[in-house]
Amino acid sequence: MSATCAKCAFFEDHVANGEKELADAGLCRFNPPVTQIAPDARGLWPVVKESDWCGHFEEENA
Repeated sequence: MSATCAKCAFFEDHVANGEKELADAGLCRFNPPVTQIAPDARGLWPVVKESDWCGHFEEENA
């Protein structure tokens, strides 16, 4: 098995933090949203490529 983001339980194949969909990308839901751009802005989930990987990989339950 390949431990890539696309196969991780914490990966969300979703429009990346806005209206524009990015090809081969999704959101990492392992950690909380990252720093806000402005005080009145919302935090953003890290955008990752499906082929990325990290040490927090947990196999997705199908």
